[in-house]
Amino acid sequence: MSEEFQSPSVSSSARLDDIMEDLTREGTEKAAAAAADSPPLKPGAGDAPVFPPTTPPPVPAPRTFEPADSYGGSSDESPPPLPARSRPEPDSTSVPAAPSEMARTRPESMVVDLIYWRDIKKTGLVFGASLFLLLSMTIFSIVSVIAYLGLAVLSVTISFRIYRGILQAVQKSDDGHPFKACLEKDVAVSDELVHKYSDIGLGHVNHVITELRRLFLVQDLVDSLKFSVLMWLLTYVGALFNGLTLLIIALVAVFSIPVVYERHQAQIDHYLGIVSKQIRDVTAKIRAKVPGLRKKTE
Repeated sequence: MSEEFQSPSVSSSARLDDIMEDLTREGTEKAAAAAADSPPLKPGAGDAPVFPPTTPPPVPAPRTFEPADSYGGSSDESPPPLPARSRPEPDSTSVPAAPSEMARTRPESMVVDLIYWRDIKKTGLVFGASLFLLLSMTIFSIVSVIAYLGLAVLSVTISFRIYRGILQAVQKSDDGHPFKACLEKDVAVSDELVHKYSDIGLGHVNHVITELRRLFLVQDLVDSLKFSVLMWLLTYVGALFNGLTLLIIALVAVFSIPVVYERHQAQIDHYLGIVSKQIRDVTAKIRAKVPGLRKKTE
């Protein structure tokens, strides 16, 4: 059939297709013209933005709690403590001992405790034994005193040893030697202790020798005169007392004067200050009046 005899529906659909093609052609031409007018894009500029991959945070593992029955307690009780071997023990080399404990182990502190009567029983035993020994030496000779002391100690130890042996035989026990603890104790004197106190004693001896040389050779006339007065007074002391009597007096003084001074320190210091001031004043007057006694000023 010819075109004028086509149906209206066919002709309208053909016109619609032509219109759509025209619109598509115009849109394509406009897009091409806009692309030609705009500056060229960088590679990848037109792509979608790329974000770096992110890793999700680690999820902590759920804590597992043991039931109360697993350690033998109720749900209200706390779990048992760790065993002793899992706890770190302090190192003796890194943790210093307390100063008081270190001081009490020193022989000097033991002597101070004795003369200040810190332990009445121990001080009384030492003081009584020393005083008894010195009093015995005033009656007997030193050889007799040592022999009698040795016999007394041996009589006690032998009697106790025989008594313990008979008691073990009757009871059919095997307790061993009664003095086993004392026999196994180390009583040897260490080399360090000997060197320590020998060095201290040597220092004192050298100091005494130096002072005696200074006094006898009259390095200082006033000090030499004081020393001569002291020797003159000692002649009277030697005429009244012997050496053992002086040792007894010194022993009583050592165990009594420190305690008295500790209890009445303020009053004693006051009177000692007055006496020392008087002595210094008298010495200064003697130095000023007697020619040749003034110390040379550098």
